[in-house]
Parts: sequence; C-alpha cells; structure tokens
Amino acid sequence: MSATPRSPRLKDPQRRLLPRTMATLRNLAIRVFRQDGRSNIAAACRHTARDPQRALTALGIT
Repeated sequence: MSATPRSPRLKDPQRRLLPRTMATLRNLAIRVFRQDGRSNIAAACRHTARDPQRALTALGIT
C-alpha cells in the first residue's frame, strides 16, 4: 500500500511563511538604512555585507 497523498492545503502556510519573513527582514533593513541617512540602499547593503558587525551597530545592539 502506498501512503496517502497529503492535502495541498497543509503546505500552504509553510510555503507563504518564508517569503513573508524574507520580505519583512528586507523592509527592516531598508528602514534602518534610511534612518541611518543612506539614500543608496544597494550600496548600503554591499557596505554592510563586508562586515556584519556594522548591521548590529546600526541597530544599536553593540
């Protein structure tokens, strides 16, 4: 006997969770960059990616 197929509805919340989470994190990063006075978001992302400690400093964590 083969296993019964799962209902596609069971996977829907899981499929939607990751894109929403990533969009929220992206929006948070953009907001922090703008509050920090950055107008070029792409350049700010590259600058922060070189040293992840900069992100924590921008958030006031360190």
